[in-house]
Amino acid sequence: MENTNDYMKIIMDEFNRIKKDYNVESDDFDVNSLEEIFGVSLEQINNQILDLTKRHSLRIQKINDEATVPSYSYGSDSGFDLCSVVEYTIPPLSRALIPTGLKFDIPEGTEIQIRPKSGLAINQGIMVLNTPGTVDQGYVGEIKVILFNSSSSNVEIKKGMKVAQAVLCPVFSGKFVNLEVVDDLEDKERGSNGFGSTGLNI
Repeated sequence: MENTNDYMKIIMDEFNRIKKDYNVESDDFDVNSLEEIFGVSLEQINNQILDLTKRHSLRIQKINDEATVPSYSYGSDSGFDLCSVVEYTIPPLSRALIPTGLKFDIPEGTEIQIRPKSGLAINQGIMVLNTPGTVDQGYVGEIKVILFNSSSSNVEIKKGMKVAQAVLCPVFSGKFVNLEVVDDLEDKERGSNGFGSTGLNI
């Protein structure tokens, strides 16, 4: 919720300016008057404020001239692509650490998760080995992706090739979590039913 207070201050300053210009008290305003003055409905203003409070800035540094600056293909996408800055051949059933030439300034309260590209997985058997890879907010080094070739053939990684996707996710970091040792835990609906307990059929 970066800069939310700044947005609210701008709105309140504008509201007070309008009150002064019209020489009226706030009690004299009704919804229709406000909507007429602003030229937009209060519902639209509220939706815009809610949209702004959801936004984050993710600062990116290129440390390699051949690095690809990521972008979202669609506004509804969860992740953006990460691309290789090296040429590399991954033998069958082998892994490789692929650099992206990028560093990120990850906002507090979030982490970046590195996930496989579905096209690479189905077509070439390439996956992110530690799925999802976790990049903590305190990490400021280069983002590198651990790829695993699960196929029986060599896979060629080219410069500029999309090798993974990154998702900015909200998370509770350590300073907000109290790890508390207790003698017993409260029983819950699922209890200790774990692996396979829900079956495979509907």
